[in-house]
Amino acid sequence: MRPVNGTPLLRLYAERRRRHLERLDPAAAQARELRRLVAQARLTRFGRDHHFEKINNVTDYQRRVPLRRYEDFLAEYWRLPFPLLTNVTWPGRIPFFALSSGTTTGATKAIPVSRAMVRANRRAALDILVWHLTSHPHGQPLAGKTLILGGSTALIRLAKGVHSGDLSGIAAKTIPFWARPYTLPGTQLALLADWDEKLERIAETAIHEPIRVLSGTPSWLLLLFERVLTLRRGQGAAFPELELLIHGGVAFAPYADRFADYLRATGAATREVYAASEGFIAVADRSPGEGLRLLPDNGIFFEFVPVEELNAPRPTRHWLGNLETEIPYAVVLSSNAGLWADVIGDTVRFVDRHPPRLLITGRLSYMMSAFGEHLIGEEIEGAVAEAAQNLKIQVTDFSMGAEFPSGSNTRGRHIYIIESGVPSAAPDARQALAGRFSAHIDLALKERNADYREHRRNDIQLDVPRVILVDPGTFANWLRTRGRLGGQNKVPRVINDQALLADLKRHVLAVQKE
Repeated sequence: MRPVNGTPLLRLYAERRRRHLERLDPAAAQARELRRLVAQARLTRFGRDHHFEKINNVTDYQRRVPLRRYEDFLAEYWRLPFPLLTNVTWPGRIPFFALSSGTTTGATKAIPVSRAMVRANRRAALDILVWHLTSHPHGQPLAGKTLILGGSTALIRLAKGVHSGDLSGIAAKTIPFWARPYTLPGTQLALLADWDEKLERIAETAIHEPIRVLSGTPSWLLLLFERVLTLRRGQGAAFPELELLIHGGVAFAPYADRFADYLRATGAATREVYAASEGFIAVADRSPGEGLRLLPDNGIFFEFVPVEELNAPRPTRHWLGNLETEIPYAVVLSSNAGLWADVIGDTVRFVDRHPPRLLITGRLSYMMSAFGEHLIGEEIEGAVAEAAQNLKIQVTDFSMGAEFPSGSNTRGRHIYIIESGVPSAAPDARQALAGRFSAHIDLALKERNADYREHRRNDIQLDVPRVILVDPGTFANWLRTRGRLGGQNKVPRVINDQALLADLKRHVLAVQKE
């Protein structure tokens, strides 16, 4: 059923919000946000421990509150009272915990989500539509429905009034009544835990619905497009009314060509968002590739530490008042869910200061320096995307890692396992294509990174990359074997865990022998 077109009301809100953001001084807004957060949390255990009553400005805050990571909060504040976090790091009781595993690596984290954070995430979601209507003034995003392809919305009851689950599940449980007619999938379908069944049922539902907006991780959205087109027997567009595709979670560049094919029929726009379990950070307000606009007035105080200083005794802590462009930063945030100077593990680079716009460059764990080459996620992603474009190959997913010297081989090398959207050719042709892919990646990395170029000089220290091309569905099947299949789980781009890399290689070898 088509809902009442809510776009006229949205357009009024969007115009008001846009004017407000144009007048807003981002640094002043952040200073106010910090004072507000500190004042609200001054009577919590964390606030008393750090003398929040004596904090009046950013300098005071940075002097009294050191950088922490999730493991520090867990050990110092959360583990003993969990799941009943009442006035511990945020006033009142924390009602939700977002289970964040991110990639297949690492243990699951339970990130506190307060009701204030839930409201902030809603406002951020509206900002996506604000910038969409700013760029497309004749758009009608609420003339139909928004399909959100997330994880299971089933929540686990931890205690009375306290639940845990995927962030998408928390969002579904707290969705306001007015938004329900505009949102898919419905409650019963969203609760399904079996990803394959859920995707099939969503596709079957979607072909009968007026989908105007799609949201999700690129790799999973591609699977949905393919399934819907199969159900439509290849006739027409997958989503005939689609005008906006919202994506995040992983870099879009490797998927851009495939989405261009799917979106050409309706001319739908794409808009990237930067939403983490710890909070909603930024949204694209301009064209793809021009940076994501930081949200300075939405319940989070941001700091940015140069990556090279992160492990120093006294790292420089930049904020919107003094940040610099073109520097690789680690993201640090303090939030209305009780995170304080938390190093969340992401890396960014600012391209503008007024307003602040950033590019997501990767994860602190998405760095490859097994041989001293110091590659960052942005360089790796860019090299694969450039190689794919040069070879006119559509990449669905990929992972890379290091293979160390063994036996008579005195040189190490990188290995790239790359999944294409088109089934691979005969073994000889596949191997030849993999060789060309390797050469393009190697050249692109040499152009991007001086350390890599030096390590590759004359093949003395580091050998040419090894590329393995795999068929569609390989990574999804691997995630399935690890119990990680679903909209909230992502394929790890850089695998520094040798056991995990070995598991992936075993899976690939087994598939190729079938």
